[in-house]
Amino acid sequence: MPETYEIDIDGEIFSVDIEEIDEGKLRATVSGTEFIVKLPEDAGSPPAPRRRSGRGGSKVKSGTVSTSIPGKIVTLEVTLGQEVIEGQVILILEAMKMQNEVTAPVSGKISSISCSEGDNVEANMVLVVITPNNDEGEKTGES
Repeated sequence: MPETYEIDIDGEIFSVDIEEIDEGKLRATVSGTEFIVKLPEDAGSPPAPRRRSGRGGSKVKSGTVSTSIPGKIVTLEVTLGQEVIEGQVILILEAMKMQNEVTAPVSGKISSISCSEGDNVEANMVLVVITPNNDEGEKTGES
């Protein structure tokens, strides 16, 4: 059964499902796209990725929703000003002939939509911005 981790790549937070499929091989799924990761034989056990915590962490989650791969917006499930909850499907992106459900990374209000149904979008393009609810952004870990 895959485990979900939150990883930071160049300052952008991604939710990644990781499942060991064979000794030294992992299946990493990001936004519906699967990657097979082969670990070096001499690496030993890799350090465990930081787990996503269900309890309030010290880092504020981003409400910015972008795509890691180019594709086409099949359906846009939200409207400007709409309240969404974390994990709710906000749009469906078709990439590499697969339809991927893109979900809200935080609960809050849709404050910006930069795409429409039928739009072709580029990798790393911001699609939707969610302004987190007050309880989502209270802890920043900074003084």
